[in-house]
Amino acid sequence: MRIGMVCYPTYGGSGVMATELGHELAKRGHSVHFITYATPMRLDRFQDNVYFHEVETPAYPLFEFNLYSLALAGKIIDVAKYETLDVLHVHYAIPHAVSGFLAREIVNGEAPFKLITTLHGTDITLVGLEPTYHPLVRYSLEQSDSITAVSRFLQEKTLQNFGPELSINVIPNFVDTALYQRCDCPDLASHIKPNGEPIIMHVSNFRPVKRVMDCVRVLQEVRKTLPAKLVLVGDGPDRSETERLVREMGLNDYVIFLGKQTALPEILSVADLFLLPSQQESFGLSALEALSASVPVIATNVGGVGEVVEHGASGFLAELGDINRMARYCVDLLSSPKKMASFQAAARKRAVEKFDISLIVPMYEELYKRIVEEPQPA
Repeated sequence: MRIGMVCYPTYGGSGVMATELGHELAKRGHSVHFITYATPMRLDRFQDNVYFHEVETPAYPLFEFNLYSLALAGKIIDVAKYETLDVLHVHYAIPHAVSGFLAREIVNGEAPFKLITTLHGTDITLVGLEPTYHPLVRYSLEQSDSITAVSRFLQEKTLQNFGPELSINVIPNFVDTALYQRCDCPDLASHIKPNGEPIIMHVSNFRPVKRVMDCVRVLQEVRKTLPAKLVLVGDGPDRSETERLVREMGLNDYVIFLGKQTALPEILSVADLFLLPSQQESFGLSALEALSASVPVIATNVGGVGEVVEHGASGFLAELGDINRMARYCVDLLSSPKKMASFQAAARKRAVEKFDISLIVPMYEELYKRIVEEPQPA
């Protein structure tokens, strides 16, 4: 099957999932054509059946603002015509679903393809609710040949905000558990925890919704009992403020900023706990990757996180902003080796049995096959 894959190429969960999905589909013999403005972050190695088509936005003095959505539609048209796509799979509704719909309508008689839209979170819960975008998102969803959401929470939010008549399949995010598994990394461990200190870790794009500064406040509470350290992986708008808070609290020696990293399986292998204090999460991909690496997760009980983390088994869930409770959960696990071992085993087991890539990708394959075989509307 010939599949077009449209995503944001940045450090966010939707781009990561789209890229990993494309890699796996290519391994299964499909031709996958990524269409975006830059090479996706995890599209960092050659693989047969994977192709990249860069969207270039012409710069004209007349246009004050970037017209990426139109440039994207034009590139989709080009790829659909010359690669004869069967399916265009767009990740994130704005502007991808709109551009995909426009392209499909233009090439329908010449190079028809089916449009699948996967919703990942803020495209529905935040951006899509803007009055300017709401009718565009709604119409593009109505016109999609199939819609998927990464969690039941997001499915319900979409039905609530964009119409209960929409048909939405839940296909959760996934993780390659063969890649994301705990391994011995003595050099990295000696650098991060030279004295064997407990390590609390957080990975994100440092957007305000991730509440990274709450991680620092949790560490401050935990250190009243245990000599823990905090490792922050990623970068984004809140990094400088987080660094300032670390200095104000006098925690410079106990917080390590690693910036953006690609060796996440190795980095997660030196963590004892993973912290996710987000204000909003439609799924929590970083939490799933931590679970797969046998790292219990302490997270806020928001959105779809409860569908990933089992409270009291593979981690703990606390209310938004409850720094003290999250700190107590950290101390509880870090102080009890037996309990920690049980949670580590449960974390790995949940990732393998519920979210392994081998379980989830066939769901997309079956969806593609069913949608492509459906007759075109008269």
